[in-house]
Amino acid sequence: MSPETPMKIPRAALIFTAVSLSVFLLYAGINSFRSSSGSFSSSSFANIFPSYFNYTTGPDSTLELEEILKNASTVNKTVILTTLNDAWASPGSIVDLFLESFKLGDGTHKLLDHLVIVALDQRAYTRCRTVHKHCYALVTNGVDFHQEAYFMTPHYLKMMWRRIHFLRTVLELGYSFVFTDADIMWFRDPFPRFFPDADFQIACDNFLGRSDDMNNRPNGGFNYVKSNNRTVAFYKFWYSSRETYPENHDQDVLNKIKFDPFISNIGLRIRFLDTAYFGGLCEPSRDLNVVCTMHVNCCTGMDRKLIDLRIMLQDWRAFTLLPPDLKNQSIISWRVPRNCSLKSVHHADSPGKD
Repeated sequence: MSPETPMKIPRAALIFTAVSLSVFLLYAGINSFRSSSGSFSSSSFANIFPSYFNYTTGPDSTLELEEILKNASTVNKTVILTTLNDAWASPGSIVDLFLESFKLGDGTHKLLDHLVIVALDQRAYTRCRTVHKHCYALVTNGVDFHQEAYFMTPHYLKMMWRRIHFLRTVLELGYSFVFTDADIMWFRDPFPRFFPDADFQIACDNFLGRSDDMNNRPNGGFNYVKSNNRTVAFYKFWYSSRETYPENHDQDVLNKIKFDPFISNIGLRIRFLDTAYFGGLCEPSRDLNVVCTMHVNCCTGMDRKLIDLRIMLQDWRAFTLLPPDLKNQSIISWRVPRNCSLKSVHHADSPGKD
C-alpha cells in the first residue's frame, strides 16, 4: 500500500457525506413545499431543476418531436397542431370544448388520431396527457406561459411569435400541418375544401370573395401549410419580420408582409379560405350544411369565449338532430355572438382579433 492510500479513505467518505446531505436537503425542501402548498407546481419544479424548462433545439428535443409527429401524421406526413397553456387546459375549459367538437362533427372524429397538442407549460402538458394521446411539451427558457395571455400584451406577443418559430421547425422536419387555435370548433373535415396547388392557405377575419385576393384579411388561428423550401423560407421571413414591425403580433405582421416582393420572389402560392366554410364571429359561416370550422375570433377574454363556444356547440347539436329535409332548408343559424362584442371590428382599418 502506498503512503497516499490512508488519505483516500476519509476523502471518499467526506464526498459521500456531502452528496448524501445534498440529496437529503433537496428531498426535505420538496416535502416542505408540498406540505405548505398542498401541491408541487411547475414553477417550483423549474426552480429546483431549472434545465427542465429550458427550450432547446438540440438533438434530444428534435428526436422527441419527430417521434410524436411520426406517430400522429397521415400517410402523406401531415399533422394537425394546436397550442395549449394552463389557462385553457383546465377541466371544462376551452380544450374540452375543442376536443368535443371533433367528436360531434361530421367525419372529424377520426382526425383526432392526427392531432398533436403542443403544451406551453407543465400543467397544460399534464392535462393533455389525461385527455389526448399525442402531446408535446414546448417550453421556453425564462418564460412562463401558463396564465391567460391577454390580447396584444407583451406576454401574448411572446406566445404568438414562439408559435411561429415552432411551426417553422415542424416544416423543416418535413411535416405539413393544419394549425388550429383551440377556440376553433371543427364541424366537418376541412381537407376536401383546401386548394391542392397552394403552399400556404389561411382563414380570414374578412373574406372579399376571391381566394387569391391579397386584400383579404387573414387570421393566423387557422392555416394549412405544406412542407417545402418555399414555406420554410416564408416562415423564416415571417419570424424575422417581428423586428421590422415591433409590438405587432404575427397576424398583423403577416398582413403587412403579404405584399412584400420576397413572397413573389420565392414563388410562395398563397390562398385565402372562404368564410362560408371557415367562419368565425368576425364573419360567420352562414350555412351549417357546408361549414367546416367556426372560430371564436373577434372576441377577447376566456370567459366570453367559453360562453359563445358552448352556445355554438348547442347550435350544432340541434342541427345534427334535424331530419335531412329540414337541414337542407337551413332553418337553424348561429345564435352567436352572444357574449362577444363585434363593435370594434367592423372598422376597415381595425386589426384582426384573437
